[in-house]
Amino acid sequence: MAISPAWTANIQNSEVQAFHVQPLTEGLEHPWSVAFLPDGRFLVTERPGRLRLVEADGTLIERPIGGLPPIQRHGQGGLLDVALHPRFADNGWVYLSFAEAGPGGVGTAVARGRLDGMTLRDTEVLFRLQPKSSAGVHFGSRLVFDHDGHLFITLGDRGERMRAQDKGDHAGSVIRLNDDGGIPADNPFFDHGDARPEIYSFGHRNIQGATLHPKSGQLWTHEHGPQGGDEINLPLPGVNYGWPIITYGVNYGIGTKIGEGTEKPGMAQPLYYWVPSIAPSGMAFYFGNRFPAWHGNLFIGSLKFRLLVRLVIENDRVVHEERLLEDELGRIRDVRTGPDGLIYLLTDEDDGRLVRLIPAG
Repeated sequence: MAISPAWTANIQNSEVQAFHVQPLTEGLEHPWSVAFLPDGRFLVTERPGRLRLVEADGTLIERPIGGLPPIQRHGQGGLLDVALHPRFADNGWVYLSFAEAGPGGVGTAVARGRLDGMTLRDTEVLFRLQPKSSAGVHFGSRLVFDHDGHLFITLGDRGERMRAQDKGDHAGSVIRLNDDGGIPADNPFFDHGDARPEIYSFGHRNIQGATLHPKSGQLWTHEHGPQGGDEINLPLPGVNYGWPIITYGVNYGIGTKIGEGTEKPGMAQPLYYWVPSIAPSGMAFYFGNRFPAWHGNLFIGSLKFRLLVRLVIENDRVVHEERLLEDELGRIRDVRTGPDGLIYLLTDEDDGRLVRLIPAG
C-alpha cells in the first residue's frame, strides 16, 4: 500500500546536508531490490519469490508479476536482485537473480524476461552457479550492467570458504557475461581449461552491494566479512581478492584467526574495510542535482546497525565516513539513486518499506 505524505519524517541532519525521509510503500515482505521503470513506476523483489509493481505514487499493486522462473526460498536465498537492460525502453528485458533448486542442492541463477503488463514473457535462464550446494547462506546476487552492456553477477562462497579460491568453481566470484548470457572473449579466464570462463574476479566471501561508478565506469563492490572485515573492492579482471586466505575478520564467537593473516603476495587488499562489521547491503554513488553537498559520495546500507553509511570518495579512496539514520528505519537492504535525483532505500523486514530521501527546505 502507499503511505500518506503525513508520515514524512522530521528533518534529518547530516554533516553537510539536511533531508527528510519520505516513506512511499509499506507491506513488502523482505524486499531485496528495487529498479526504476521509465514511466516512474518501480519493480521490487521480495525474497519469498514475488516480483511486485509499485505505482509512481507508492501504491503497491496487489497481484505480483507473473512469468518468473521457479524460485527456491532456502535460507538467505529466494528472489534477490532485479535490473533493467540498458535498452529496456526498446527491448523490455528485466533481469532477476534468485536461488534455484537442482542437482546437488541450490545455487544462484540469473534469468531474464520481457515485461508485458503484469507478466514476464520469453523468460529464460542465462546463468546457473556450478556446483550447487545444500547450504542456505551467501548467495551474493547483485546484478550490474557496465557501459558496454556486459552483465556483472556477484556470487557468494555459499558458506564453503575455500570454494572462493577455486577458479573451477563459480562460488565466491564476480561473473561477467554478455547480455544474452554468452561469455565475453576478453574475460580473463576465457581460454583457461582449469577455470570457469565466466569468472571475472575471485576470492570474495559474499558480495551484496555492487554499482558502477557513473563517471569512470569502474565496478565497485562490497562484501560481508566474518566477524569484522567487511570490505569495499574495485574488482579487476583476473584478480584474487584473498578470501579466506587473507581477511581482516576473525571466526565468529571465538575470535580466532582465519587463513594466513591480512596480507599475502598475489592477493589484493580491500579499498576500505570495517572492523567491527556493519553487514553492508546495497550501494549507490550520488551524482544527482538534488543533494549538491553529497555529489560524488557513496551510500551503503547497514543491516547490522540499521543505518545508512555515507562515504566521501577522492581519487578512488575513502577519505571520510558518516553514519545516518541510525535505528530510524530498520535493516537497510538496498540503496539506489533514482532518475529524479533522489535516494531510495528498501528496509528488509516482514513489513518492509520503500522510502526516499528528499532535500529539506
